[in-house]
Amino acid sequence: MVSKKIQKALEGSSAIRAMFVEGKEMAARYGVENVYDFSLGNPATPAPAALNEAIRELLDESDRTPGGSLTLHGYMENAGYDEVRAAIADNLNRRFGTRFSARNLIMTVGAAGGLNIIFKTILDPGDEVMVFAPFFGEYRQYADNFGAKLVVVQPDFSTFQPDLADFEGKITAKTKTLIVNTPNNPTGVIYHEETMRSIAGILERKQKEYGTEIYLVSDEPYRELVYDGNCEDFLTKYYGNTLVGYSFSKSLSLPGERIGYVVVPDEAADSENLIRGMEISNRTLGFVNAPSLIQKAVARCLEEKTDVAFYDENRVVLYEELTRLGFACIKPEGAFYLWVKSPVENEEDFVNEGKKHHILMVKGSAFGCPGYVRLAYCVSHETVERSLAAFAKLAETYR
Repeated sequence: MVSKKIQKALEGSSAIRAMFVEGKEMAARYGVENVYDFSLGNPATPAPAALNEAIRELLDESDRTPGGSLTLHGYMENAGYDEVRAAIADNLNRRFGTRFSARNLIMTVGAAGGLNIIFKTILDPGDEVMVFAPFFGEYRQYADNFGAKLVVVQPDFSTFQPDLADFEGKITAKTKTLIVNTPNNPTGVIYHEETMRSIAGILERKQKEYGTEIYLVSDEPYRELVYDGNCEDFLTKYYGNTLVGYSFSKSLSLPGERIGYVVVPDEAADSENLIRGMEISNRTLGFVNAPSLIQKAVARCLEEKTDVAFYDENRVVLYEELTRLGFACIKPEGAFYLWVKSPVENEEDFVNEGKKHHILMVKGSAFGCPGYVRLAYCVSHETVERSLAAFAKLAETYR
């Protein structure tokens, strides 16, 4: 018999993953070219050629070095290779004016692994984790892993920026962390400088009011995916108690390689123990260390980036056509998602109607925000173009 906790998890299993499986079944039934699967944020652009070349070079170098293969594929410190962390720190310092060294970074098994080692290090049972709706649904499970409570802050529904009054009103003495995800999954909105400074000011006031430390955890898998002249941002400059979790899954199209890192700035309260705690958590959660070969490969490709223009083309085509058809959408500034208001109150009915036209969308309630759906436009240009006629038929249903 499985545990009660897992029974609960099974009942609330990821709607996104379930839709992905359904999409594969529909593709087998109707032909992949006749199914328009916008369910999963799986990158549609290939990894940069330089990444594959780096892997080849690393393997060749290890073959030429006595014992090189054992070293390349062996254990290292729980935080990862020193030289890899130093290379990433130098890259961040050049790009964002930070002052990190290798000791400020821990290599992780993707952003999810990073969030879990952060939470294991800072959370006690009963602590509160705040999120801005809509949010990546598995934040709830990550908090629950450590007995914490998720507190949901409502958005301004006209912009999908956070409702800062609601945010300030929900902070309590038990608030331990706030997760910020910008560019945001699922809306594609960016929290710009004015918003971030307001958030930081609220956190500073509440820390003083309660005499506690509140950590801002910046979840950054989409940092490099920005459009319309927006710039990549790094949130440590706004607030001292900021911890950064990053993944190369989107920026280098490597989701299956599970490689990322956490940054703990020296300015963060109790930074030395935070770093040591996350190193231990990497081990005790069973990750031990981030994958060895891919650590070294990404360190040689820090100036590389996925083809953002590819996603931008899909973004423009899909947004313009759906708004022309009468759907209400938030124009995304980053990431690769389109957030669409359901034309009926129950968005699950809208999702099911879409399936009749072979369109797969994810319901907004999976992101803590019912009444909307998410489209992941990280698909081929051909899929987007072929889907437009199906969206036109779907629009007719609600004309």
